[in-house]
Amino acid sequence: MTDLRFVLAGDAALVVELPSRIDPAISSRVVALADAARVRLAQAVRDVVVGYCTATLYFDPAITDPAWLEGEVRALAGELPDSVNGTGATVDVPVCYGGDLGPDIDAVAAFAGCTSDEVVAIHASPFYRVYVVGFVPGFPYMAAVDPRIAMPRRPVPRTHVPPGSVAIAAGQTGIYPTETPGGWHIIGRTWLKPYDPARAEPFLFHPGDQVRFHPVARDEFERHVK
Repeated sequence: MTDLRFVLAGDAALVVELPSRIDPAISSRVVALADAARVRLAQAVRDVVVGYCTATLYFDPAITDPAWLEGEVRALAGELPDSVNGTGATVDVPVCYGGDLGPDIDAVAAFAGCTSDEVVAIHASPFYRVYVVGFVPGFPYMAAVDPRIAMPRRPVPRTHVPPGSVAIAAGQTGIYPTETPGGWHIIGRTWLKPYDPARAEPFLFHPGDQVRFHPVARDEFERHVK
């Protein structure tokens, strides 16, 4: 990896930047570099956070020199090939589309010039890559949404979006882990919990994961949420 840029974010974080775009190859490189840094530099960094095209390394400035850390990351990046497999787990997500669980699906259908059933088929067809987890704990930003249904964000966000809501905003899709304000178009809901502090692994999704949605009937959804 030679196209890296290093930027200090305050006195306790080092940001490693790759070319700025949402791209699966760049995301794979970021995930691979972050994974390697967590292993090789475990004694020097507190955490490594993956972005769309960045890896941010948090450290204690009292014990870790940022110039030394940059050199170590450069050396580590030099050991990784430009083409890497930064792909994680495959996660299957059941979704009950439409109705009161997906109140924006008709608007998305009108935007696409198709039926709501076709929106479901289009949304549930591809695998999506998880690029970033954030906004609230566990929210996965996934791409790429088919351009036909890639409706821009709502002009006025909702003040309350139910947990489990599956939504679209332009080229990305996501799942709201908790009730929160939100400006994405809600097309369905899942009973899966993207974030559950009671689980051994609280986060269901991680950068690099591959996600596939599949439609389920309303009665199946209700069996799981009771």
